[in-house]
Amino acid sequence: MNTEPAPALSRSRAWTVTALISVVALVNYFDRQSLSIVAPRFQAELHLTDAGYGHVVSLFLLASAVAYALAGLLSDWIGTRASMALFVGWWSAAEAVTAFARSAVQLGAARFCLGLGEPGLWVAAPKAIGEIFPRRDRAMAVGVYTLGSTIGAVAAIPVIAAVTVHLPWKSVFLIDGCAGLLWMPFWLWAYPRRPAVQAASTGPRISQAAILRQVVKRGATWKLTIARGITDPVWYFYLFWFPKYMLGTRGLSLDRMAHIGWLVYLFAGVGTLLGGAFSSLLIRCGKTPARAYRITMLICAALVPLSPLAATVPSALVCVSIASVIAFAHMAWLVNLTATVVELFPPVQVGRAFGLIAAGSGFGGMVSTELVGWMVMHAGYTPLFFLMMMLHPLALALLWTTFREGDSAETATA
Repeated sequence: MNTEPAPALSRSRAWTVTALISVVALVNYFDRQSLSIVAPRFQAELHLTDAGYGHVVSLFLLASAVAYALAGLLSDWIGTRASMALFVGWWSAAEAVTAFARSAVQLGAARFCLGLGEPGLWVAAPKAIGEIFPRRDRAMAVGVYTLGSTIGAVAAIPVIAAVTVHLPWKSVFLIDGCAGLLWMPFWLWAYPRRPAVQAASTGPRISQAAILRQVVKRGATWKLTIARGITDPVWYFYLFWFPKYMLGTRGLSLDRMAHIGWLVYLFAGVGTLLGGAFSSLLIRCGKTPARAYRITMLICAALVPLSPLAATVPSALVCVSIASVIAFAHMAWLVNLTATVVELFPPVQVGRAFGLIAAGSGFGGMVSTELVGWMVMHAGYTPLFFLMMMLHPLALALLWTTFREGDSAETATA
């Protein structure tokens, strides 16, 4: 359904923008991981149970779910350049404020504000890629900037552990917040005020309400929303709960966790690159984008059922290794699902479509976090690993006809 516009920037400038998005995605994941890594200290200071910690995470995800839908409207209204700067500035301030939380209510409010800002990155970023790259490079570009998030998740454990040794442990939130604010001038310099893809659009001007109606009416919107809602909780588990699982149930020290825990997020980063590179290679070999994404996601869905082994093996290192495979598969899946959205929707609809679809991620994460908190207290972690094995295959079955819609669109425009 997507007609190919002329690229908005030179190739080198487009990859510079992608590198900047990757850097801020790295900062974003430091912000997300910061709380989970110091969670035992916050829980001790504020007398929070695991269920109470789950409620704090749920507040973040509730705000994220709402913000995803609004971020799509805002990014389409004020443009990718301005909206990205606004999102980063807001969440950076919220991250810094977390350092001053003195009660569970204040902590929850700070993370709620963080959740209002962070989703904007994941709405504006694919919109930017759709504006500045030709379609053959989009999956790879999505993989490159998503790599920043997983590098952030990799580095967060050892870096934050080191910071807490040499500085007051709450200073990690101040450092993270300042990093985001320092990034903003570089973004405003690099991204064009009016991408060529916008200037090149032709035809009668369509109202914002009409665009939203077009997005809402499409079955693909809701299938992709549900797919995000049932698969992203796997990644939220590894972000918010897996460090706690290894430190608590597995009995690892923070030092030991810093030595091996980062492997999960390293493999997730490799997944973002290889997931995008593999589907891009298939496209260059003659596959339609929809078929290339479908093949890649099928391979990913076949790896996720290894999940229960992570809970049943006795070795912590083997557990981390299996979890690493799951993280690899999920992030390769997510890169191709994101590229599917850019492929199926025309540029004028991408912001709204991606906002609604990503809202499914927030709501799914919120529900799953409450479920995880309850299950951890009543049944432990093992049932969760068994539950996660089914989610990606289920989502792939739901999306199968959506990929065929993309194939039909390719045939019609050929």
